[in-house]
Amino acid sequence: MANAQQLYTTRLRRKFGVEDEMSRYVAALYDMLASVLGQDKVVLRAGKVNALKMMRSQNLPDRLCGLQRLVLEDPTLERATTRVLQRKVLAEIEEAMADVIAQRNAEETIERRVNEKMAERHQEYVKDLKLEALRETGGPETPASQAKLDELQALSQRSLAASALQQLRPQTLRDVVGQEAAIRALLAKISSPYPQHAILYGPPGVGKTTVARLVLEVAKSRPYTPFAKDAPFVEASGTTLRWDPRETINPLLGSVHDPIYQGSRREFAEAGVPEPKLGLVTRAHGGVLFIDEIGEMDGSLQSRLLKVLEDKRVTFESSYYDESAPNVPEYVKRLFREGAPADFILIGATTREPDDIDPAIRSRCAEIFFSPLTQHQILSIVQGAIKRLGAKAARGVAQLIASYTIEGRKAVQIVADAYGQALYRLYPGKHAEKPKNPSILEEDVRAVVRASRLVQHTLVKGRATREVGKSFGLGVLHHLGSIIEIEAVAFPAAQAGKGTIRFNETAGTMAKDSVFNAASVLRALTGIDIAEFDLHINVVGGGNIDGPSAGLAIFLALYSAVTKMPLPQDVAVTGELSIQGKVRAVGGIVEKLYAARQAGMRRVLLPKENAREVDASLSGVRVIPVSNVDQVLRNLPKPRRRRSS
Repeated sequence: MANAQQLYTTRLRRKFGVEDEMSRYVAALYDMLASVLGQDKVVLRAGKVNALKMMRSQNLPDRLCGLQRLVLEDPTLERATTRVLQRKVLAEIEEAMADVIAQRNAEETIERRVNEKMAERHQEYVKDLKLEALRETGGPETPASQAKLDELQALSQRSLAASALQQLRPQTLRDVVGQEAAIRALLAKISSPYPQHAILYGPPGVGKTTVARLVLEVAKSRPYTPFAKDAPFVEASGTTLRWDPRETINPLLGSVHDPIYQGSRREFAEAGVPEPKLGLVTRAHGGVLFIDEIGEMDGSLQSRLLKVLEDKRVTFESSYYDESAPNVPEYVKRLFREGAPADFILIGATTREPDDIDPAIRSRCAEIFFSPLTQHQILSIVQGAIKRLGAKAARGVAQLIASYTIEGRKAVQIVADAYGQALYRLYPGKHAEKPKNPSILEEDVRAVVRASRLVQHTLVKGRATREVGKSFGLGVLHHLGSIIEIEAVAFPAAQAGKGTIRFNETAGTMAKDSVFNAASVLRALTGIDIAEFDLHINVVGGGNIDGPSAGLAIFLALYSAVTKMPLPQDVAVTGELSIQGKVRAVGGIVEKLYAARQAGMRRVLLPKENAREVDASLSGVRVIPVSNVDQVLRNLPKPRRRRSS
């Protein structure tokens, strides 16, 4: 009996001892969970998983189940009533607790690193604030930047006198020589309540740019024009205007600098905002956009310019633009939404022929032609330039300068260079006093000619003589007329009936066709079989004759060579010759007549169809319209008969 009681007591102690140990272990796990998650978070989680009563229970299965629900966050778990199940639950809780503690440690490590980084960034931010405060109080200058600023200011204080071209450039429309008709036409187009776009044709150096600028000044002074007093004159060159089809750059129309690849401003790049850049068309808004050599512009760019002329606005697009982004400035939103204003008058200038200009541009623009300058007009420009320089010129100097160019700008350059040569001639060394204005001599001009390798513009001069097989045609290139010397010789054929015709290959295929036409007309007119001759036709200088207008001159040279009839050397001809002997119309009549007068020709024969184009103000040249070669031969001056003694 005593032994049985002792065994029961041992079992009770073992049982309650184990339970006390497990209870303490569960309590320790509760404490650990509270330290990891925080007491408040444990209570909140216990409420969610319905474990509050179990946590406060003195019953081990209840406390163990509450702990299990807390750790696993599962309110459906039930109590473990047997020792085996309780040990299994404890193992499961331990595994889950290990995961929680590991996660917590990782979070603490990351949080610590984040705090360290934030502290570093805070220090940098504080440093930037200090630097900004220093800039606000002391400015952004450093000793190096201040030195650069001082150097720039020193350079700005130096200045040279205006260049010769600026000094001698016409200041009013009255100062422009030889373009009265073109000036009146452009004034009518621009100085109007309804100004028009215009294209100015003409040779270089006759004042197209200067006239366009001065006409705008006149228009700004008229109360009935839409131009304001500050209307801009924006100048560009069609030869240098370039653009990227990807729209990364377009100085004419404007472009969008995207924040990543195209270098927008720092505040835009950091915020990812595309930055529109305004083009010349917007700079010219309300004024004139002048494009020199407009015919050299890229065809696609010309098409886009036409779109702007019609819409009077430039639109912008970018895949980076987000209108809803909060960091986009209002002016950027407006540019993307409405575009940039571009209401201007386009004035283009070109040395090309009208057919070389885009038809779409021509259809929207009035066309005005500037005349080539005559010898007398060049003399007037030279004399005016000498006067504006305050210098004098010896007799014959102005005529000598005018013989080397028919461009007003080039004539002014020669005057300025000769003026410098005269100063150097008079004052070769140091001079204490300001030198007086010198007198320009012929030797000064010839020194400029030698240094610049200049040649006289018109080498061919009309002479009151006659030659066999030599005629003068007329050509035009870039609105500048020129004299074409054509000579021909005729020999008896080396083989009877097998004559040949030789002609400059460099003159071009159209000129070669003119030779064969002339040979056909010669045979039809005279009955002479050209197969009995070896003919050689030469264009003196070997120039390319791009057109049929030399046909009449080639016929006269051939006719003279075969018939031995001397031709007057003060007569020039132009016209296309058909195989029937008819003289057809050609282009560039005005420029050709100017060239004939420049060369001293007394008579010009041209197609009757071109007679209405003759400038009534052109003096010194007798113009004779002809329809066929019979009229040409009848209107050649007859040789004077010598008086018998």
